[in-house]
Amino acid sequence: MTASRAIGYPALSKGVADAWRVHLAVLAAVFAALGILFRADIADMITVWWTSETFNHCFLILPIIGWLVWQRRAELVQLQPSIWTPGLAVVAIGAGGWLIAEAASVGVGRHLGVVVMLQGSVITILGRAVTQGLLFPLGYALFLVPFGQEFVPALQAITADLSMILLGLFSIPAHIEGVFITTPFGYFEVAEACSGVKFLIAMAALGALAANLCFRTWPKRVAFMAVCLVVPIVANGIRAFGTIYLARVYGIEFAESADHVVYGWFFFAFVIAVVFAIGWKFFDRDLDDPAFDPADIRIGRAQTTSNAAIAGIASLVLGIAAAPMLWLAATDAASADAPSMRLPVIQGWERTDAAMRYPWQATYLGADRIVEGRYRNAEGQTVDIAIGYFASQSGGRDVVGRGQGGLPPETEWSRIEDLPAPEWTRAYRIIAPGPVSRIIFEYQWIGGERISGTRQAKLETLRARLFGGDQRAIGVTISAEGDNARAAMEAFLADAGGIESLVDRAVRLAD
Repeated sequence: MTASRAIGYPALSKGVADAWRVHLAVLAAVFAALGILFRADIADMITVWWTSETFNHCFLILPIIGWLVWQRRAELVQLQPSIWTPGLAVVAIGAGGWLIAEAASVGVGRHLGVVVMLQGSVITILGRAVTQGLLFPLGYALFLVPFGQEFVPALQAITADLSMILLGLFSIPAHIEGVFITTPFGYFEVAEACSGVKFLIAMAALGALAANLCFRTWPKRVAFMAVCLVVPIVANGIRAFGTIYLARVYGIEFAESADHVVYGWFFFAFVIAVVFAIGWKFFDRDLDDPAFDPADIRIGRAQTTSNAAIAGIASLVLGIAAAPMLWLAATDAASADAPSMRLPVIQGWERTDAAMRYPWQATYLGADRIVEGRYRNAEGQTVDIAIGYFASQSGGRDVVGRGQGGLPPETEWSRIEDLPAPEWTRAYRIIAPGPVSRIIFEYQWIGGERISGTRQAKLETLRARLFGGDQRAIGVTISAEGDNARAAMEAFLADAGGIESLVDRAVRLAD
């Protein structure tokens, strides 16, 4: 009796066993090479997993994928691996996505591109039949990508709105402004950490796994995933309302301490229990059921692939993956030296160190030069200005994006609303506890040309990096506090001769 039969596996012919050894060895070598090529992006992904509570669960995804593959081992060994050239298209899609994301400085796009290239490598080197057997583990690898932070503002708004609905049902007077809720007994903010995004993303990963393991049919899987997404959002709104209600009954300090305990220790476990209680009676698949039937996915007659052909296809995979790096190296324009900068003298305004009502500072992370300061005129109007200069944009050093400009990250400031703005200007209002309100005007230049917003900035940066254009960039933030903020900012810009004149004098943009 062979060892494979002793543990219940079908005996492998020498040819199939040799094919598996060769294909897996080549796949491991390709993975290692891709890991070296994209080591910076992989390290960046792991850093996000480690430093952000929202993505701590990503450390579990790799072991889960390994377990899913191991669970399929008895079925997989009945399939013969062989190279499948259409898989190169998946590698090319990942490489193209990485190129665009790198050129536009979109971190999550680079991470996604790397994962898709790894998926494409499996498809290409192990073949169509094996890929069908590994379809869910391959797809599940997408949860390695730390995405979802872009949903935070929407989740904050939904949580705040649900809280207001429940407060109304309990006849508790409250006023909402953005994500800030004012009551007679306290002032509350639905902060980013309270948006529920980390539990929603983790629940999506857990729900996808459970849907595959516990259900046979797609309608049930889709319905269960919908429950996995809706219940955490509703539960988070109830939790936020509960915090406000506890503050009314027992005081704000007790409510805050209770919220930290419930939110950190019990909330996710409670949500999981609710979701699985809803889906339990609909489960129709046993965990020990075969993951797939090899007879259903056999594709023609198994073909033995020569070692030379396998080596050739592996070389093509690596060549396609490396092409974007070579392209960017060829089109990379030399960075210009950052000019000297200083804030100009504005007729009728003088520099001041007057204290702010609530600490605020514009942010231009990665800028080569930054100047900032406060101005005040004879009427007592006060305006803040910050200018960031980027000699080039790459590796997360870009003029637009999360944390850049007038909404400083990791602070109590929250965006409330967009405002009407002059052409080429981005205007919005932010608020901090107090409440303290600020109006923000933002402007950007790329390659010496003024651009109109985040989308155009990304497109212009992409064009410059892909085709070797001028990558210089400038970001300007003008802001003021209080009810008369807009009037103060407009008066400041008028006395400065307009934003173009102001920036020309500060940065010598014409040079």
